[in-house]
Amino acid sequence: MKQIIHRRTDCRACASKDLELVFALKPTPIGDDYVSQDRVNEVQPSYPIDLFMCKQCGLAQITDVIDPDVLYGSYIYVTQSSFGLSSHFQAYAEHVVQRCQVAPGSLVMDLGSNDGTLLRSFKGLGMKVLGVEFAAHIAEQATASGVETIGKFFEHDLAKQIVASHGHSRVVTANNVFANIDDLRSWVDGISVLLSDDGVFIFESYYLADVIDNMVFDFIYHEHLSSFSVKPIQALFASVGLELVVIERVATKGGSLRYFVQRPGGPMQKDGSVAQLLAEEESKGIYRKETYDVFAAKIDVLKQQTLEFLKQAKKDGKTVAGFGASITGTTLIYHFEIGEYLDYLVDDNLAKQGRYSPGLHLPVLPSSAIYERKPDYVLVLAWRFAETFMQKHQAYLDQGGCFAVPVPEFRIVRNG
Repeated sequence: MKQIIHRRTDCRACASKDLELVFALKPTPIGDDYVSQDRVNEVQPSYPIDLFMCKQCGLAQITDVIDPDVLYGSYIYVTQSSFGLSSHFQAYAEHVVQRCQVAPGSLVMDLGSNDGTLLRSFKGLGMKVLGVEFAAHIAEQATASGVETIGKFFEHDLAKQIVASHGHSRVVTANNVFANIDDLRSWVDGISVLLSDDGVFIFESYYLADVIDNMVFDFIYHEHLSSFSVKPIQALFASVGLELVVIERVATKGGSLRYFVQRPGGPMQKDGSVAQLLAEEESKGIYRKETYDVFAAKIDVLKQQTLEFLKQAKKDGKTVAGFGASITGTTLIYHFEIGEYLDYLVDDNLAKQGRYSPGLHLPVLPSSAIYERKPDYVLVLAWRFAETFMQKHQAYLDQGGCFAVPVPEFRIVRNG
């Protein structure tokens, strides 16, 4: 029988065995495995979410690795379902073409291309495009929609096959997916194979320093095997002869970085951004365990405030809905241990509606349910989008409803 989960004993970036546990979340089921009605009696096991720091290269990482076929087999997330990402990727494609001076007709590849949203933007700018997507069923849908997509896991051997069939790539991107890769060495080797001599690899990933600064603890979950920062990224690509030359800050995912990597002497000029962020990381202490002890203590205060509020609400006979049927919602529900206090979840994502939350099997309803069922409180699990959600549902407040936002500070929002 195939093993579902295994624990690494070495760093996935540099292979050092000198790993230190810096932050432990409560175990959860697979965070995006929202089940259909026919699976509602199924017991979904929980798996550890322990964040380790490599004391050699500085990579923060989860060492418990769930088999990708299990993790992504029923994957239902698509880029277009995530608030604001479609417009973000359109602007991103335009920026890359301009900053990297990419000529029309150049090959642009996206690794972890999902439904092809980003590549569709590049195609609209006159580029040839090719996607690689882990989830085969999503790859098929993307290909059917006009974006050629290979439904396989990317690794070194696949890179050689792609070069043989499509040639080298002028641009390779990997956005919000590089953190999901266990075998980082095979990936960076494969990227080196894909790139033309003047090629640029660009990837976005949520930023470890912003996780700490912005309290985005719920972005640490099973899919996010690595929480990247600049120091280990620079060392990782240097190990295969590639150079990290430019970094840009972007606002998505609670705070992310966009990294530009090329061969030494490639088309992009250094702009000082790498050195600046390296210095900031040292001054913030993101490679010291004490920083995570303080972070964990802050999260625990928010957990206790949320729990006290929910316990009192239930004691008073109140109903509580949770907004946000997402992976981060699963992380927050389990780490704060609040599942028993929620009556149901609401979400605007059609793919989640009619399903049941991982493990706890809370029903997921459309947001209109807060007007039909009139819960006394809506706990905003998707707290990064709290302002947008609350503005959209001002009518709920007008009707006497009340929002509770647990992070980055616990607060109650009501009219008057």
